[in-house]
Amino acid sequence: MNSTWLRPLLAWAACATGAGAGYGLGAWLGHPLWMAAAGASAVVILLGAYDVAHAYRFLRWLRGPRALELGDATGLWSEVFFRAERTLKSLEHELLQEREQRSQFLSAIEASPNGVLLLDESDQIEWCNRVSAEHFGLDVQRDILQRITNLVRMPAFVAYLQGGSWSEPVVVEGRDPASALSVLVRRYGQGRKIVLSMDITERQRGEAMRRDFVANVSHEIRTPLTVLAGFIETMENLPLTETERQRVLLLMRQQTDRMHVLVADLLTLAQLEGSPRPSLDQWHRLAALLQRIEADGCTLSAGRHTLVFPVDVPVEVAGVEAEILSAVGNLVNNAVRYTPTGGRIEVSWVVRNGGDALLEVRDNGIGIAREHLPRLTERFYRVDGSRSRETGGTGLGLAIVKHVMQRHGGELEVESEPGRGSCFRLVFPSARVRPVGGLNPAASVVDDTATAP
Repeated sequence: MNSTWLRPLLAWAACATGAGAGYGLGAWLGHPLWMAAAGASAVVILLGAYDVAHAYRFLRWLRGPRALELGDATGLWSEVFFRAERTLKSLEHELLQEREQRSQFLSAIEASPNGVLLLDESDQIEWCNRVSAEHFGLDVQRDILQRITNLVRMPAFVAYLQGGSWSEPVVVEGRDPASALSVLVRRYGQGRKIVLSMDITERQRGEAMRRDFVANVSHEIRTPLTVLAGFIETMENLPLTETERQRVLLLMRQQTDRMHVLVADLLTLAQLEGSPRPSLDQWHRLAALLQRIEADGCTLSAGRHTLVFPVDVPVEVAGVEAEILSAVGNLVNNAVRYTPTGGRIEVSWVVRNGGDALLEVRDNGIGIAREHLPRLTERFYRVDGSRSRETGGTGLGLAIVKHVMQRHGGELEVESEPGRGSCFRLVFPSARVRPVGGLNPAASVVDDTATAP
């Protein structure tokens, strides 16, 4: 039953009753002034009690759960209750919106590839995202409200944070000694700090590789130019016999050819890096490609090695013919150069169960130590620099092979052991391999594990 109309009526009745009671008390005292004063006092007392009751209800509502409703009131209290409830609901709505916006903001920071860490006035951790926790070795939940300098033991970072000069970022060593972090601190709010971190390991490695590349190119070109300049000066200033002249000209041609090969390899790499992936509409007979590579390998070997190639491989591969020839040819030429006289070099074609195909170049040459394997495809990287130059290599062959395979959706795999030879494996994806004329490939189909030496 709605009591909105009843409460004012009851309040009026209470006042009337109180006034009547006060008037009766004044009449009992026997004086009109006492009668009026007593009636007014009773009304004031009752109205005060009414206000006290509403004030107590209002305080209980303010202190209690927000689910509790104030209810109805009369007069001024009705307006107070109405405005209080409306103001509180508005504040709760704004607070809910702010919490949601904060949650979305923190979710966005959490998705950032960089680290974000928030510190209070005492350098205690208020919040950090997952990337920052990985950079500094923190626990997102456990380390909240812990002092950052008690948890992060990087001397360069601690000195930078406490130094207060944050106009430029500082580069510090990451948790892994081989990694590097760029850290930047900025102030916000009342003495708070935000710590931004970025993993720059790959960027530094790339910069180091570029510096090495420029230095190596300069060195590789300077050497033959120095030789040529010396021979030219010799021919200009010294009388040479015909035999000496022919020998000098031969050496000059060799150095010129060396520079020509180097420049050609550099141009090949530049073209590979800037070209799109080859289409799947250009198919080439693998048998014909292998015959050309076998002829070049036999010429380079000059009978010093035993070269074994597949007799017939009724398979076609999709891609750029010149690039595939370059990749396989580089592997065969390397095998010839680094295999002692009397060694064996075998080229084979294998199809995996999943449809991928492997072209392997295996030799029983000097082999490569394990620590060199990850860097073999870096430009100009040489396991033995002096031996590489003696054999005529530019140091770019395996880099070319890697880029060719990446452009064709494949990869280069290397297995080697000193004294037991090497196996270089080109992995072609199934989409770039098909039989000729609908026939099955002549090579055997094996499990993935069957290719391990």
